Amino acid sequence: MYLWYSIILLIIANTISWFQLHSQFVWKEVWFWNNPWTTALVGFPVGVMYFYATKFSFLHFGFTWNFRMVGFGVGTIIFGIMSWSMLKEIPTLKTVICILLALAIILIQISNVWDK
Repeated sequence: MYLWYSIILLIIANTISWFQLHSQFVWKEVWFWNNPWTTALVGFPVGVMYFYATKFSFLHFGFTWNFRMVGFGVGTIIFGIMSWSMLKEIPTLKTVICILLALAIILIQISNVWDK
């Protein structure tokens, strides 16, 4: 169960992080997304989510390396989805391959524990 908590928190935190850093290119006129101070305030709850995602992952795996790999994979996938859907950046073949590799990293890390 800890693994799923960790992954859900990663998805939410990475989605908010995307908005936190890239909304300035989507909504150029909205003061909230173009102000570094309000963006920094959003960083506090996101940091707490990453903290608990790390904690839950460690409780599940017992190691930190697994979380690093899963976190990288989830972050890459969320970034790709958000950039494509919000900024209309069409993924190139190279980007699609990287997203598939990120998915492979996640699946390898998760299946590593289930093989025991």
